[in-house]
Amino acid sequence: MNGAALRRLVRLNVARDRRASVSSVFGVGVGIASLVFFVALGLGVGHVVREKVFPVDTSLVEVVPSQLSLGLLGGKLDQSAVDRLAALPGVKRAYRKMQVRVPAVSVYDGDFFGRRLRMGIEVLAVGVDPDFVRRDVQLGDFSDPGEGQPIPSVAASRLLEIYNKTFAPARGLPQLSHGMVTGFTFPVDWNRSFVAETKPGPVTRSQAQLVGVSDRGLLAGIVIPLEAAVRLNAAAGADATTFTGVALEAVDPSQVPALVEAVKAMGLRVDDQERRLAENAGAAVAITTSAMALLSLLICVLAAFNIAHALSAAVRARERELGVMRAVGASRRDVFRLVMAEATLLGLMGGLGGTLLALAAATGVDMLAARVLPEFPFKPDSFFSLPAWLLTGGVVLGVIAAVAGAFLPARRASAIDPARVLAGQVG
Repeated sequence: MNGAALRRLVRLNVARDRRASVSSVFGVGVGIASLVFFVALGLGVGHVVREKVFPVDTSLVEVVPSQLSLGLLGGKLDQSAVDRLAALPGVKRAYRKMQVRVPAVSVYDGDFFGRRLRMGIEVLAVGVDPDFVRRDVQLGDFSDPGEGQPIPSVAASRLLEIYNKTFAPARGLPQLSHGMVTGFTFPVDWNRSFVAETKPGPVTRSQAQLVGVSDRGLLAGIVIPLEAAVRLNAAAGADATTFTGVALEAVDPSQVPALVEAVKAMGLRVDDQERRLAENAGAAVAITTSAMALLSLLICVLAAFNIAHALSAAVRARERELGVMRAVGASRRDVFRLVMAEATLLGLMGGLGGTLLALAAATGVDMLAARVLPEFPFKPDSFFSLPAWLLTGGVVLGVIAAVAGAFLPARRASAIDPARVLAGQVG
């Protein structure tokens, strides 16, 4: 049986039993639509969690001083400890961090992007090696300009997102973009606090200027040049020689586990709170997605049984027809191919229809969310991620489900004895 004849017979047989065909296509389509929809939702939400809510750099290891002195390094992060960390195998670069060890406040009273703003807030600041955030600096070279000059500062991308979605709307303040805040200057009083105890030294008044926004920024404060943090700590009589953290950049993310073990062997700790939060949130999304995907696969399995039942019934009803085909020269292989081709067509229609239905449902949910849900931090433009492999996989899985369901009916059809059928022994 040539290809043209096979295609013609498949079309005729599918069209002849429309009710069974529609039922089979519907079953496959529902399963595939559910699977593609929920997997796309899980991928989309997981992307938001990983890229926006907890943007963890997989090549970084955050090292902090140990809470218990262990002798060799004394549990401290001084320059000697930093040199040892930088020399570990697999380390590309070590970025030093030093928290400004005195409290600080900002009391702003003036024009704020066209609106009057009067507000006082506590300020946390961490000094870092300039290269740690240099790629996100849009103004200047991120170095300490010295006393009397505005201190270059970098804000966290997440902080700007929270401001735009919660703080600004509640207070009638303007929405801000990364470019708008670049160059914004605000006052900072070091060694002053509204709530905490201050050092005995004097209050240092200065200005801070935002020069960029970065995913590596401090969520609850600002990032400044390391030299500026050293200078401010020294002026307040605080520790200006030891570091509060070191970010180790691995040559390759696969080397991070080995680096973590090496850091612990040195008597230091790894601050993986952000990473664990991201992993926990990602695991929750993955578990929920897997549960819904499993339910969708069960629907596909039921669809395969439905196809098996429908084709078995069709084979029984067409035994005489198939026997005549065998008698006039059709081989067992031809009959097997005919039944399997019918199932493939049904699976293809169901897989394609289900995938298109999932696309339509995802688009509808996004449109409804944009109109109904209020603005909130990290709200995505789309809750779904629909890569090409998922769409292609939906169609392919529909075909696989149909073919799997049709295998036994196709074998039964190919085993029909033409002599028995022509002799009237049907059933």
